[in-house]
Amino acid sequence: MAGGGVAALGVSTERAAQYKGRMTLAVAMTCLVAAVGGAIFGYDIGISGGVTSMDPFLKKFFPAVFHKKNSGGRNNYCKYDNQGLSAFTSSLYLAGLVASLAASPVTRNYGRKASIVCGGVSFLAGAALNVAAVNLAMLILGRIMLGVGIGFGNQAVPLYLSEMAPAHLRGGLNMMFQLATTLGIFTANLINYGTQNIKPWGWRLSLGLAAAPALLMTAGGLLLPETPNSLIERGRVDEGRRVLERIRGTADVDAEFTDMVEASALANTVEHPFRNILERRNRPQLVMAVCMPAFQILTGINSILFYAPVLFQSMGFGGNASLYSSVLTGAVLFSSTLISIGTVDRLGRRKLLISGGIQMIVCQVIVAVILGVKFGADKQLSRSYSIAVVVVICLFVLAFGWSWGPLGWTVPSEIFPLETRSAGQSITVAVNLLFTFAIAQAFLSLLCAFKFGIFLFFASWITVMTAFVYVFLPETKGVPIEEMVLLWRKHWFWKKVMPELPLEDGWGAAEGHAAPANNNGHK
Repeated sequence: MAGGGVAALGVSTERAAQYKGRMTLAVAMTCLVAAVGGAIFGYDIGISGGVTSMDPFLKKFFPAVFHKKNSGGRNNYCKYDNQGLSAFTSSLYLAGLVASLAASPVTRNYGRKASIVCGGVSFLAGAALNVAAVNLAMLILGRIMLGVGIGFGNQAVPLYLSEMAPAHLRGGLNMMFQLATTLGIFTANLINYGTQNIKPWGWRLSLGLAAAPALLMTAGGLLLPETPNSLIERGRVDEGRRVLERIRGTADVDAEFTDMVEASALANTVEHPFRNILERRNRPQLVMAVCMPAFQILTGINSILFYAPVLFQSMGFGGNASLYSSVLTGAVLFSSTLISIGTVDRLGRRKLLISGGIQMIVCQVIVAVILGVKFGADKQLSRSYSIAVVVVICLFVLAFGWSWGPLGWTVPSEIFPLETRSAGQSITVAVNLLFTFAIAQAFLSLLCAFKFGIFLFFASWITVMTAFVYVFLPETKGVPIEEMVLLWRKHWFWKKVMPELPLEDGWGAAEGHAAPANNNGHK
């Protein structure tokens, strides 16, 4: 690759102050439709836990679990410990991991829309297989097709939202993905609560209704405009400018358009984005692409969302009570995401991540203490302590919903330069799905082995990740996506990691600019 300012950085100077534009109806509509991809992800997270707690479903596909669940004298923590049942939940995420890597060249070479449509079609196929399943093999194949859809959708949708949004509103609009995810979880919990009483086929209705958001995602993908970044990167410069003017609501887009053209010039010199992303100058972004999604899952949130009914039944809640409690946690998650949308572009990413982490640590420790003292292998929680556990878990979900839930997707999707953006998002999604697969597959066994200590296990990880954000993550609030690459050279740690650059092509002037205002003291 060529050296120098533009070639090495993508943009040669900071033009953020010259960006024009406003929130337009075009941006609002495209972000709303694109975020439906999050609803697909959320619906599956919510639906699988409820279905696996329904007796007709267990009796048909997992008779050993059904008999263990309904027999007396069993260890409460181990009622659902079955690797086949875990595989039903986790197989989707393993398939999604592979698909997210395959989606990267599609997203880069054919556009963000192409991946969104591919994801929607695959998810429709998976929903059809699941609703018609007559044996475990058909059920798992359907889950794999759902995973392919999630891999494509999760790769493309956050990128699409980041590139369509104005810089000063990017955090809130990008969180439409997470908001739709939480809405999907809440909707799935409500559906499970209703279908549990439709015997013996209520579980089929729960799984089949996944086709509804998939249809919206497919139709939306066909109707959406492509992002200007993608159009310019693929040589359709004039069309990219027209789309940019339309979504910004003004013809005065020279500064932002110039940044996109410069970034595209570098992007088109890169033949192997995955090899390029390993270079030293991309080290900060690569670290974030791995750590942010990994930490998001290591909060333990997916264990609660996947297995909420199972978890609550293990604690002694009845079938109806456990599903009702999972509906409550889904509602809290959805509501808390609204808090994040309203504050992320005012308070910044760091404050939300750190405050949310502290609250989650406290909640996990409290739940562990209650279960350790008042609950055991052969005794149930009293009504008052059961209510206390639900309240504390809701507070945990509340903290996750305004912090690591949305920001675990937002931060990685906004930090990569154009030439490695699709590859970076693929890594983010792949890591997220790898850890999701591992936790989904292992959680029921870990619950059986660790008992109440499972909550202390997750609390320890949250402590690590909160410290990580405090030390290593600069504030990205208000930094244009095409100028994000300049931010790392102003951070006290990452500027030591990145290689020196020659003072040419206008880079000397860019180095002399003051860093964007951060609330964290990092430059």
